[in-house]
Amino acid sequence: MDIGNATILITGGGSGIGRGLAEAFHAAGSKVIVTGRRQAALDAVTAANPGMASMVLDVTDAAAIPAFAERLIAEHPALDAVLNNAGIMVPEDVPAGGHLETAEQTVATNLLGPIRLTAALLPHLLTRQRATVLTVSSGLAFVPLALTPTYSATKAAIHAYSVALRRQLRDTPVKVVEIAPPYVQTTLMGEAQASDPNAMPLDEFLAETMSLLAQPDATEIVVERCKPLRFAAERGEMAATFEALNKLH
Repeated sequence: MDIGNATILITGGGSGIGRGLAEAFHAAGSKVIVTGRRQAALDAVTAANPGMASMVLDVTDAAAIPAFAERLIAEHPALDAVLNNAGIMVPEDVPAGGHLETAEQTVATNLLGPIRLTAALLPHLLTRQRATVLTVSSGLAFVPLALTPTYSATKAAIHAYSVALRRQLRDTPVKVVEIAPPYVQTTLMGEAQASDPNAMPLDEFLAETMSLLAQPDATEIVVERCKPLRFAAERGEMAATFEALNKLH
């Protein structure tokens, strides 16, 4: 995609990878609209990046998405990209029970949110000369983390959805690009993750990802740090990689 000439909506843009990608697209010259549940977080992002816009949306609120999409398109008629980044990652102790609320919220946020928002925006995107739907899966879509079974499952579903949607849209102006991050230094699972030496520094992830996004005909963005997970099955290393990933759990 043309990373310097897009009008792009980024969900979950108030923090972490979402904010990082929003600032990267903004710095490249694109018009960026960030959305999330917390107005204060969005205000902090737009204050730090003059010219960036924001709109509040809870992607789990199915009833709010059509009106949000209508207002978004009215205010930003040049919209030609959406980056479905909003997500949650919460540990679940399935044998202990009591995890269903977490599981259902994870599905609503990580899977139904992108599906509903994409559906709401797709009629407009199909009118553009060139448009992009971006999804965010995870290395855990390919090798699950036992500690977060529903998160891993939603990311596997996002991967499958992206592949299938790309096929359905192959003869349209809308391209589908999947971003599969590794373990990155953000606060997705708490403050400790942001400084975990085992996680990929956020700035390194952003630089490599933006470079890959700028390549012609990019469809699946997998940084080097994520390739051991992404291609474990292809390499015949699925069982060993799963055991190594989950040795502490």
